[in-house]
This record gives sequence, structure tokens and C-alpha cells, in this order.
Amino acid sequence: MSRIAKNPVNIPAGVDATIGGDAITVKGSLGTLSQPASKLVNVKRDGDTFVFEAADKSPAANAMSGTLRALVANMVAGVSSGFEKKLTLVGVGYRAQAQGDKLNLSLGFSHPVVHQMPKGIKVETPQQTEVVIKGIDKQLVGQVAAEVRAYRPPEPYKGKGVRYADEHVVRKETKKK
Repeated sequence: MSRIAKNPVNIPAGVDATIGGDAITVKGSLGTLSQPASKLVNVKRDGDTFVFEAADKSPAANAMSGTLRALVANMVAGVSSGFEKKLTLVGVGYRAQAQGDKLNLSLGFSHPVVHQMPKGIKVETPQQTEVVIKGIDKQLVGQVAAEVRAYRPPEPYKGKGVRYADEHVVRKETKKK
């Protein structure tokens, strides 16, 4: 059995979780998330916890039990407290500005870059060189942060670009004559 699937998922107070025929739905103070259930995994509700077991002895069922447990744990954390990613803009003239559901970026191109945020994602710019992306879906928050970073990833010589707040950029030495 998957080591991850052995741990049950605790459902805190204020979070309502249901197991339907084909989906697991979690409702909390921040919103609602749903995940399709797999036929390879048996999910049981035991009081205020979810227990995940592989339906058979196949490696695919074993892997899927751990995967589904992690997804449901992320859903519970998302609807109760939410997720956020912080990005930092490093470079002369690099700045960001949040306008509603759009993020305007000046990244040294001849044109401004406008990134449309998907539904369920909020963006804030506490400073001109900081971007905070928030949401209840961990995968979607990470995907949007990766898309914004991809406009100008950090380069290895001066370190300019868009980077995660906790990212360490390995700098290279310039070429010698």
C-alpha cells in the first residue's frame, strides 16, 4: 500500500466533504472544489476523516490511492486556508501592476505583457516588484505562477527576470578573454 495513502485526511470544522458516486466534493469558507473519484481507489468516510485504500493489488491502484489522497488533502487545505505563490521581479524597469483580473507586466520588452487570470485566481501587487497569486486550487495557483514566470525566467548571468520569492538563482561567471 502507498505510504502516503496510509495517512487519513482529517476534515476540520467548517469544511463539508461528501463522497458522491463519481466525485469527491469539498466545501469550505473559501469555496467548493470537486475531484473525480477513481475506480482503483476505495474511499471511506470515518467520522471526520477520509481513509483511502487501493481497490486491488495492482501497482496502478497503489499509486492512484496515494495520488487521490494527496489531491483530497490539498482540496481540504485550499477551501479552508487557500494557497498563494509569491513572485519577485528582478531587473531595472521590471514592474507589475494588478488591475482586477489582469496582471500588467513591464519586463523589458518593447510592449507590455498582460496576463489574464483564470476564474478563481486573485492577484495582488503589494509592491511594484512583487506579485502574489492566491486561490483555493493548488494546481491552478502553481500553473498561473509558472505561466507568469515563463514570460521572463531568471537568467544566469545577472539574475534578471521573474522568479519565485524563495527561488535561488545560480549565477554564472562571465566569459574570460
